[in-house]
Amino acid sequence: MKVNGKRIGFGLTGSHCTYDAVYPQIKRLIDEGADVMPVVTNTVKVTNTRFGEGEEWIKKIEELTGHKVIDSIVGAEPLGPKIPLDCMVVAPMTGNSMSKLANAMTESPVLMAAKATLRNHKPVVLGISTNDGLGLNGANLMKLMAAKNIYFIPFGQDAPFKKPNSLVAKMDLLLETVEAALEHSQFQPVIIEKFRDDE
Repeated sequence: MKVNGKRIGFGLTGSHCTYDAVYPQIKRLIDEGADVMPVVTNTVKVTNTRFGEGEEWIKKIEELTGHKVIDSIVGAEPLGPKIPLDCMVVAPMTGNSMSKLANAMTESPVLMAAKATLRNHKPVVLGISTNDGLGLNGANLMKLMAAKNIYFIPFGQDAPFKKPNSLVAKMDLLLETVEAALEHSQFQPVIIEKFRDDE
């Protein structure tokens, strides 16, 4: 199913090194006709890193989408009953947020938006970026993979020899994953060889 005319929530969590890979995918959704509503965690807003300042990223995302970012739990709650989404994307999805979603902890605007979307039986697409995907967080990953209406952008190990527990989604497959999720299907293959340390 194409995204033209669809209202897509787009949540960003605190994997700052991944924003450069995600930003073009937001633009791609918009170019394909989607109305993208941005949602951010507080970490995205207030953290300044070598990958950019929080305020700069917020400004760029607002200019791209034409919407003010939703940055509070109260602001995100209407995405369920009053402003229903056709799909909610969370990319990047940190291990911290992944563990909370898997265990029904709704303590950020992004997680509230995801919960509100699931309540409406609509798809939630996750683009993981975590150093612990094959560590303790592996149990949470598998829990979400088995959950109804949750779909994953294909992911793999990004540095198997230097960071053997790290998993990162191939963000340039975001649009294709969303299109499949709108048909209640997981884009395949979901587990891929992403990078190799020796390349």
